[in-house]
Amino acid sequence: MPGIVGWPTVVQQGVEQFGSFFENDCQRRHFAEYICGLIVAQRKSVAGINREFAQTTDQSCLNRFLTEAPWDAEALNEARIDWHQGDASTRFSERGAIAIDNVLIDHYGKTIEDVGYFWDHVEERYKIAHDYLFANYVCTTGKHYPLYFRRFKKEDQCQADDEKFINHTELTIELVDQVCKRKIPGTFTWDSYFTNARTMNHVHSKKDGQNNPRAYVGDLKFNRKVIWKGAEQIISAVAASIPSEDRKEIRRGDTRQWYFTATLEIPKVNHKVRVVILWDQRRDKEPRKILVTNRTNWEVQRILWVYRDRWTGTETFHRDGKQELGMGDCQLRDGQGQTRHMYLVMMAYSLLTSQLKQARAREWALCKLMTIGEASRAMLRESLRQTLAWAVDQIVKRRRNHKEVLMKLGLA
Repeated sequence: MPGIVGWPTVVQQGVEQFGSFFENDCQRRHFAEYICGLIVAQRKSVAGINREFAQTTDQSCLNRFLTEAPWDAEALNEARIDWHQGDASTRFSERGAIAIDNVLIDHYGKTIEDVGYFWDHVEERYKIAHDYLFANYVCTTGKHYPLYFRRFKKEDQCQADDEKFINHTELTIELVDQVCKRKIPGTFTWDSYFTNARTMNHVHSKKDGQNNPRAYVGDLKFNRKVIWKGAEQIISAVAASIPSEDRKEIRRGDTRQWYFTATLEIPKVNHKVRVVILWDQRRDKEPRKILVTNRTNWEVQRILWVYRDRWTGTETFHRDGKQELGMGDCQLRDGQGQTRHMYLVMMAYSLLTSQLKQARAREWALCKLMTIGEASRAMLRESLRQTLAWAVDQIVKRRRNHKEVLMKLGLA
């Protein structure tokens, strides 16, 4: 779009709320520029963001803001999480969910710190990427936002840099510990990749506000072994042995499935679990999904609700982060720069989330906002209105030559 001449409303609110975490006006300006650029810039790299503004400093200044300037990204992130607690629609609750998942962030440069070749199961190819693990919070209102993240580093890279290798399970446990230390309530949920005895036992060992073990809901791989009727069996074989007359119907709107549930034990898991086996049709041979939880007294409906939050809390954030907020567009080689970039993406996501699903249209947006994409486009339109108003004022009221105005906007 034409050069940005002022801060959109959302960015102004962000600076007012979090500007105190930066030492001076220059840092606050770069914070505003970067947040604004992540949302409205066509290209969301440092260079692309810098080019969006009619009047700005050299690109290297924005680069140094990410890589060298003295500001605490983790403290800023904690303040962002605290800020969400002031809004009833994004506040923590016991019925909330903490969804954990990993995501590959594509990159072009092989010299970016911690990038490596990873297999993408969706695209079925190897790609140069960062591998991030995220913990996201899903509220009872349906709103969700990221909490914390860890960046995975491959074992050979750790050996070359003389660092300790930390695998995905250990990184997951770090995220669980951070959530518990922060005393964030809710149920942990993840997919089958994270359903292992180490993670299940660790979460179960933590205590909630009522001094009960922290709850989790995950799904099981079909080849996972369980103790069924006194013998060790593969869970898919257990599912196949369940007669159709023992399968119960469960409905969600017009969709119905069939389920069987039981409390049993899993080798190396030091507590009893409840499994829920789901079929699309009552007489299907293969189940659709197998869920597991340490809440053996929960109703099946509640288990399903929590597991659905896994998709809401992870896949939608990953999609919106990549498509709308430039999650993978930062090409800085510096590891700290990449880390700060991710924290600022999370900040931009939270600022937009606060604008969604309001009772009436925001004055700056001119319409009710339901998705991150809608909020991003509304903010782009607001920036365009500001630019057009500025250009008209310069030509009509200040009698400036239109070519000079075009040059100021970077359009000449």
